[in-house]
Amino acid sequence: MNSHHATPAGKTRARALGLPFSGDPGENNAITDVAGVEVGTTTLISGEGKLIVGQGPVRTGVTALLPRGRKKAQIPCAAGSYSLNGNGEMTGTIWIEESGELQTPITITNTHSCGVARDATIEWLVRHGGGNVQDWGLPVAAETFDGDLNDINGFHVKAEHVIQALEGARGGPVEEGSVGGGTGMVCYDFKGGNGTASRVVKIGGRRYTLGALVQSNFGQRPECTILGVPVGLHLKGDELRGSPAGSIIVIIATDAPLEAHQLKRIARRVPLGLARTGGIGHNSSGDIFLAFSTANEEAFAAKRGELRRMEAIGTQDIDPLFVATIEATEEAIIDSMIANQTMVGRDGNRCVALPHDRLIDVMKKYGRM
Repeated sequence: MNSHHATPAGKTRARALGLPFSGDPGENNAITDVAGVEVGTTTLISGEGKLIVGQGPVRTGVTALLPRGRKKAQIPCAAGSYSLNGNGEMTGTIWIEESGELQTPITITNTHSCGVARDATIEWLVRHGGGNVQDWGLPVAAETFDGDLNDINGFHVKAEHVIQALEGARGGPVEEGSVGGGTGMVCYDFKGGNGTASRVVKIGGRRYTLGALVQSNFGQRPECTILGVPVGLHLKGDELRGSPAGSIIVIIATDAPLEAHQLKRIARRVPLGLARTGGIGHNSSGDIFLAFSTANEEAFAAKRGELRRMEAIGTQDIDPLFVATIEATEEAIIDSMIANQTMVGRDGNRCVALPHDRLIDVMKKYGRM
């Protein structure tokens, strides 16, 4: 199976439709193309019909990302974050802003389970981290709202589900669509959720990989744009929300040696990829982004009192990584809709999948296929 064309579960990805994305993707066109990065998900789907708080229907989950993998979870990474619009949550970013380091795994879930995910990550680091015990930590946990489809006030995501996602994190191809934290999400009033993409760039004769992972839950149908084509204007009907509600979380990983302030600059380029798909950062949208680098491992593993020696790409050479960030973010968002299916959730609420055949017809009309 070509991982550029299909997810591990066999769902069609955007490139299988012939969409002409720019840039050079990595082996799996996923954030895990950055060596060491591992992703895991726990998906919770049960019940149907009328909402009964605490009983369902349940359409939610949690996504976990380990920047250096399970065996090196205790080694920090240089990192930077940026918020386009702050109607959302990503814990741990105050310390990242202060220290320039990401020191924990990352989890993404629904709004009312963000605290559970944060606390369970500490538990995992202490009890299930393969010796990665620490007495202090400020984990990164992020959220978007899935209450249109999920019994969000039923608090169905438990600590064991977070730990399951952390324990199940792996490299290689990444499942997309309605999985993990993305299970109950809506994007441009199509079924949204998890998406990923990567780019390979050359700087100074060296090859570097940059990958994006998104939890998409934002936008209105008329805004939806794919490769410059106003798709949402042509694919009207069956809108679930019909309002500018929702959010998006984007995680950028790279093996390029970058300093914290450079990674903050990378995070600031994520909105340009978001804008390519039609996103405008609505008032009620939490658009929060984090970028980290897995380079300089020995420096970040240095013990207290030891001098760190680190490499960093020059400021004048960073543009290819800006381009890679924009391209990977754009494709990951589009993939989160294309590698998906229609979902019915609480109270019979129905979120339709982006129809592949109609999408292709629209793209052909604009000469984009």
